[in-house]
Amino acid sequence: MDVIKIKGTEDTPSVTLDAASNAFEVAGRSLPEDVASFYSPILGWLDSYIQNPNPKTIFNFKLVYFNTASSKLILDILMKLEELEKNGKEVLVKWHYSEDDEDMKEAGEEYADIVDLPFEQISYA
Repeated sequence: MDVIKIKGTEDTPSVTLDAASNAFEVAGRSLPEDVASFYSPILGWLDSYIQNPNPKTIFNFKLVYFNTASSKLILDILMKLEELEKNGKEVLVKWHYSEDDEDMKEAGEEYADIVDLPFEQISYA
């Protein structure tokens, strides 16, 4: 399977999707001008990954900010991971947030309530 490696910018997150090395991460700021076109290859990659996934997938979100448009696409990613879990694979979402960022902590809690997935909240200094 191809690897997706997107270098983050001021408006777009860095993204690593690498099944071979079991690295799944979205990090940084997400407020792309065209959110659908930015996330489309990521969602397509996940559709392919679901067909032949690893036995365990640990997906890291290390976002410092995302806009409303991105929040829907983040949910779409989580729903694809939920599909993986429903297919009998082990999935863990790790939601990283700065210990002084109450909004990002709450966002992780809200996502954890919406999807039926194991969620680990991880604060950092």
